[in-house]
Amino acid sequence: MQKYSIEALNLNKRYGQFNALSDINLKIEGNKCVGFLGPNGAGKTTTLKIFTDMIKPSSGQAFINGIDVNHEKKKALKSVGALIETPEIYPSLTEREALSMIGQIKGIPKEKLTENIIKVADRVKMKEWLDKKVGKMSKGMKQRINIAAALLGDPDVILLDEPTSGLDPRGMSEVRDIIKELKKENHLIFMSSHILSEVSEICDEVAMINHGKLLAYGSISDVVTKFQSKNKNIVSISFASPLTKLQTDKIKKIKGVIRVEIIDRLNLNITVDSNPKKQSEILSSLVKLKLGLTAFKPSSGLEDAYLSVFKEVA
Repeated sequence: MQKYSIEALNLNKRYGQFNALSDINLKIEGNKCVGFLGPNGAGKTTTLKIFTDMIKPSSGQAFINGIDVNHEKKKALKSVGALIETPEIYPSLTEREALSMIGQIKGIPKEKLTENIIKVADRVKMKEWLDKKVGKMSKGMKQRINIAAALLGDPDVILLDEPTSGLDPRGMSEVRDIIKELKKENHLIFMSSHILSEVSEICDEVAMINHGKLLAYGSISDVVTKFQSKNKNIVSISFASPLTKLQTDKIKKIKGVIRVEIIDRLNLNITVDSNPKKQSEILSSLVKLKLGLTAFKPSSGLEDAYLSVFKEVA
């Protein structure tokens, strides 16, 4: 099985005095899914745009399968499928017409394009909508078409820029399922995201970036081991009914609860001791409060590691 690769070598991007990327060195090899993590404005989209030659680096090089994107764009991107930001599809076009237009731009021979369109539409579960106008479709369906467009030509390397951004929970789940299926095939997937649960669920490795600087790269387990807070863990808890301030304050006073982060009125993240026995005692205390607890889920550790990394560079 051939191993694919993407590589950034001393990659810099400046806008006047602002450094969007600073000396990024990153080499990813193999057939796997790598999450590209960082807050908004960290440099994720800038990096992906350089890999697809949508913008030029100020200095440094970007390689796809060992080919310099800047100097041999057509050859390097021949094996790449990309979804950068959220491209808008002409609402008057049908799905078939939209994919046909993109296939022609990619240079897919006409005799192969018809079959390829059916294949990618089926892959993203949009085959039955091929002759429906895009303007009548939901945001999630449009995003599936955008992913189908990225898959035209059966690319080796797939670059996805926050593919579930702006979607409702059902749309997010559908897109994640598509990426999981792609993982089973012979692809290298590099996917930017700021949704940690999504990355934990889908990806094999993570690269973390902030203020244009690469902070970490490795397997999820290695990154968690290196950066996770010592003797602490984050637990996600959910409730059947919205919590009042008084009820939230009661949770803060439970012995062993170190910190409470309010996600919304139904969901909290609590920082607790990593000792399983102490977590069990906290769970018992939560149940005794009779607040309608519906979930008590310790994190995979990625969220804790992420917060630790970005606290250090804040």
